[in-house]
Amino acid sequence: MVATAAYDEIADWYEEQFLHGQQRDPLGINRALRDLLGDSEGSGVCLEIGCGTGVHAAVIRELGWTPAGIDLSSGMLRHARGRLPVARADAGRLPVRDGSVPAVVTVMVHTDMPEYPAVLREAARVLRPGGVLVHIGVHPCFCGGFADRSDPAAVVIRPGYLDGHWTTESWTDQGLRDKVGATHRPLPELMHALLDAGLTLERFAEGGTPTPVVLAAKARKRG
Repeated sequence: MVATAAYDEIADWYEEQFLHGQQRDPLGINRALRDLLGDSEGSGVCLEIGCGTGVHAAVIRELGWTPAGIDLSSGMLRHARGRLPVARADAGRLPVRDGSVPAVVTVMVHTDMPEYPAVLREAARVLRPGGVLVHIGVHPCFCGGFADRSDPAAVVIRPGYLDGHWTTESWTDQGLRDKVGATHRPLPELMHALLDAGLTLERFAEGGTPTPVVLAAKARKRG
């Protein structure tokens, strides 16, 4: 997979430079985690699929869960190991027993996973009945190769939103898409993928200003 090799190559840049600009949570990622995972009365293992360098583990732990992560990139996991227990694994074939974890999160990874609907089905497989999944990802309506965000006060939406495609085209060379590419899914397709996995949607959140950059959803496995 192109994205896997690319993340191995940029793991140090991601950890040491890219994340530095995210420390104050400008996109509302940590806020969405707290709002959607934090309102779930539960404890135990929270599996992060595509954990990257493990930067979300502290918030997950703060909310009373025990974080554990999987990722396909050995370069990213090299940084994650000091933050949470991890395993190198394919998100489409999780090395986890059926119905064994109470919570799963996917944070800013669905555009890295061309087979994200299959990943959601795997997440539903390993969740206990009644277990919670929190999806946090770039906003399908305002982010993608069709969106020019060079003027943060006036995002320009060009043709392409409905196409659904993988691209490295980006309005900036300071982000990830120009380095690893991204798969775009229109909003209905993303929501249907959650429903088709056997999950019931419960709550939503957006983050980033003045136009949302992040869309988050909380869903629960039907009992």
